[in-house]
Amino acid sequence: MKKKGNIKVLVIRFSSIGDIVLTTPVLRCLKKIPGKQVELHVVTKKANLQVLESNPHVDCLHLLDDGLRDILSKLRREEFDCVIDLHHNIRSNIVKLALRKPSASVAKLNFEKWLLTAFKINRLPGRHIVDRYFEAAAFVGTRDDGGGLQFYFTQPEPDVEVLIPGAASSKLIAFVIGGKHGTKRMPNEKIISICRRLPGRIVLLGGGEDATNGSIIADACGEQVFNACGRFTLQQSAAIVKQAKAVISHDTGLMHIAAAFDKHLISVWGSTVPVFGMAPYMPKHPGRSFVVEVNGLPCRPCTKIGFDKCPKNHFDCMNKIDENRIVDCITRIVEDPHPHPVE
Repeated sequence: MKKKGNIKVLVIRFSSIGDIVLTTPVLRCLKKIPGKQVELHVVTKKANLQVLESNPHVDCLHLLDDGLRDILSKLRREEFDCVIDLHHNIRSNIVKLALRKPSASVAKLNFEKWLLTAFKINRLPGRHIVDRYFEAAAFVGTRDDGGGLQFYFTQPEPDVEVLIPGAASSKLIAFVIGGKHGTKRMPNEKIISICRRLPGRIVLLGGGEDATNGSIIADACGEQVFNACGRFTLQQSAAIVKQAKAVISHDTGLMHIAAAFDKHLISVWGSTVPVFGMAPYMPKHPGRSFVVEVNGLPCRPCTKIGFDKCPKNHFDCMNKIDENRIVDCITRIVEDPHPHPVE
């Protein structure tokens, strides 16, 4: 028999890495509901295991590999008290229908995003996705503690100087060059131009799909740049981000991991916009986050998730990014032992 005040909660968030990191404040605060002992379960894709398997606030992970059939039977046996849907898509709706428990879902604001991309009419509420996650979890008494994002290492955190021989973390700049879609990353020529002007050692981070671009950039920049794209695990890349002096990133999972470590972070935005609610979330140190984007373009945003290439064929949202703002900001952070917040 369940003790009074005990509840068993299922949180749904299938993908992706960055989105999973953005759930961590809610997961932490669910375990801190006053007067309740919460047994917290999360259902997510198997690919996200590295992000959550060491999270001390999660009691049980349910990993989705392919179809829902097998995992649904397992979830039914758990007899949850409620479900918090932080994904809100067809799959998550199927899970909620199958479990038939009290539930709440995140507001995805798809109509408002469509208005902005199609007609440049902004009806978005100006709330970060983390705030909307908390709104979905509020019905069980969850409240934001202001602690921000978290990322946990599954093994002892590796030393960046072991991963990259000769790289002193005090002068290391992590440059996350990847992006799930082409219009969310700067062209190689732009990245090369920025790297050539940066102080310190630069390590390029990304997945195996970014390795070729990383080689092109590193070859053009010489020994100052180390191409780590596709060479390290997510956990190792996260360690490099954590130990770097500063981070430059497109809108990627590593951007949100950098925010979890409260790094000095320059995020670069192309076809998508931070107003969608996915900007770096750093409530404890907002002055360490510096957003670089090209405002005033009549075609931007053109999509809520990104395209493979610019539909207008000019790619102004990235080609017109102000390199000086990035270089000046990074130079100030790297050369100042006690850098002031970015303005």
